[in-house]
Amino acid sequence: MAQDIAKISWRQLLANPIYLLAFGFGSGLASRAPGTFGTLPALPFYWWIQDWPLFNYVLLVLVLFLIGIWVCHVTARDLEIKDPAGVVWDEFVGFLVTMIAAPSGWGWVLGGFILFRLFDIWKPWPIRVLDRRVSGGLGIMLDDVVAGIFAALVLAGFEVWIG
Repeated sequence: MAQDIAKISWRQLLANPIYLLAFGFGSGLASRAPGTFGTLPALPFYWWIQDWPLFNYVLLVLVLFLIGIWVCHVTARDLEIKDPAGVVWDEFVGFLVTMIAAPSGWGWVLGGFILFRLFDIWKPWPIRVLDRRVSGGLGIMLDDVVAGIFAALVLAGFEVWIG
């Protein structure tokens, strides 16, 4: 479970590219709802890649996930906090997972954003189990990716239902 936001400054973020990525280019420094604010930078990035071929999109998300394991591990280790709330690279990637096969349009993006944040905050089984039992960078990343998968499935269900 995410812990208190570490005391880290803009100066430290700008001096360390790993921290800059981990803290979502500074969005994770928000004093309230850092996960929600940390998901916001994923929106313009998603708009840029949404029309990529599915294979390329999935490959990019996989690369970002692997980078995230390392970035989140190093940052959590350096800050001596298991899962710093301000580390939001996992939210960035989790949202992209949510949107992997989503239709185009602002409504779908908004729905994906809300669903992802709900699953990430609520943490139903097995997300909560992963959050508690898997440690390090993998643990930080994995619960958000699974939350993204859950949100993607619900979004796909809405798409089928709406027609």
